Amino acid sequence: MKYATLPIVLKDMKILLIGGGKVALQKAEVMQRNLVNFSCISSDYIKEFEDIKVSKIQRDFELSDLESYPVVIDATGSPEVMNRLLEHKHTNNFLYNCVDVPEVCDFFFAALIEYGSLKVAVSSSGASPTLAQCVRDKIKKILPRELKSYNENLRASRDKGLIDTQEARATAKKFLGKVTLVGCGTGDVDLLTRKAYNCIQEADVVFIDHLISDEIIETIPYTTIKKYVGKEKGSHSVKQEIINEMLIEYASKGLEVARLKSGDPYIFGRGAEEAEALMKANIRVDVIPGISSAIAGPLSAGIAPTARGYATNLSIVSAHLAGNLINTEWIDLLKMKNHTTIVLMGLSRADEILKMALEIGIDVNMPTAIISNASRENQTKIISTLGELPKMAKDTPRPGIIVFGEVVNLHKVLPEYKAREKLENEKKQPYKYNMQESQ
Repeated sequence: MKYATLPIVLKDMKILLIGGGKVALQKAEVMQRNLVNFSCISSDYIKEFEDIKVSKIQRDFELSDLESYPVVIDATGSPEVMNRLLEHKHTNNFLYNCVDVPEVCDFFFAALIEYGSLKVAVSSSGASPTLAQCVRDKIKKILPRELKSYNENLRASRDKGLIDTQEARATAKKFLGKVTLVGCGTGDVDLLTRKAYNCIQEADVVFIDHLISDEIIETIPYTTIKKYVGKEKGSHSVKQEIINEMLIEYASKGLEVARLKSGDPYIFGRGAEEAEALMKANIRVDVIPGISSAIAGPLSAGIAPTARGYATNLSIVSAHLAGNLINTEWIDLLKMKNHTTIVLMGLSRADEILKMALEIGIDVNMPTAIISNASRENQTKIISTLGELPKMAKDTPRPGIIVFGEVVNLHKVLPEYKAREKLENEKKQPYKYNMQESQ
C-alpha cells in the first residue's frame, strides 16, 4: 500500500476551492449537493459555475485567502499554485487536496453514492479514481432508493431517543434483499436474455424449477447457493406456499435471490402468485421476461402461429387447473376460423380434449401438432390431425405443447429453429454443482 489511509466523514468543515474550470466545477457540484460550506476563488469561471450558489471571488488566488479555511482544494492544475500552497503548509495548518496529484494530498475525494444523508463512499486511496467510480456504479445498481427515506425515518427516531437496533437491522436487510423472477425460456441457453444471464451471475442464491435445463443451470456460478424447488405433475417436491416462504426468508436476510422460472414467469408459471406474496411481505421484486414455449415451440417446429391467409388470431391456453382438474373453457376456440389455439399442459388430457372437441362439431381432420422440448437438442415434433391426438400424445416426451389450426401446415415450407450443438470438448467437461441444495 503506497499510502496509509482511513476513510472518514468530515463534519461542518469550511472549504476553499481554488479554480473555475471543469475539474473545479465537478468538486463544487459534489459539495453543493452535500450542503458543504465552501467558497470559490478563480481569475475566471466557466459558464456552468453560474449554477453554483456559493460565494465566488473572481481574481487571482493569494495566500492571504487561506485564512479561516481548514480545508483547501486546488483544482487549478497549476504547478506554481501547488508549490506555493505546499510551501505555505510548512508554517500553516490546513488539509490540502491537489486534484490528480495524489502524492501531495492530505486527503482524497471518494466516489460517492448519495441517498440524502446516507452516503456510501468508495476510495482507491488515490490509486485509480476510475476504478472507484466503477465500483460505486456497481453498488448503486444494488442499493434501493427507498434507503434514503428509511434513513431519514431512523434519524427522526434517534432524535426522539427511540433506537431499536434489531428492528433497524431487520428492516434494512429487507430493503437490501431482492427477488427476481427470471424467465429462463424453453431451456436453450442461447435464448436466455442478457438481463436474465446477468441476474443469474449476480445472485446470492437461486431457486430452480424442474424444467430448467442443465445448460442453464451450468451458467450458475459454483459459489452460488442452489435450491431445487421444481414441481412435476403429480409429484410436487415443494409446495408453492413453502416456496413463497423460502423466497421471503432468503430475501429478508438481505440476499439477492434469482427465482428461475421456465418459459415466462407470468405465463402459466405462477409467477404472479410469488410476486404478490413477496410484495405483501415488503420484499423488493423484479421480473425478467422469458420466451414461453407457447411462442418458441411453434417457431422451433417451422410453424408460424399467425400468418396471412392462415390465422389472424391467436389464443394461448392451459388445459390444467389446480387440483389436477381439466380446463375446458377454451374448447369453443377451435370453432373459430383463421384462428390458432396453442395448449400448454394438455398432453395428459388428449382423450378428453378430443371427446369434447368432437361433441361441439370440430372437424376430426383439423391440423394438429405436438412439439416437445422446444428449442432443445432433444426437440421432437409430431404433425397429424385432431382425430389422432390421443395416439400422438401417448408416448410423446414431456413437456410439450399442442397446436391446433391451419398454420400447422406451414411446417412444410418454413424453417425450424435448431439449438446450437455443443462442441465435443464442451460435452466432455462435467459440471460440478455447489452442493448447497434443497430437495
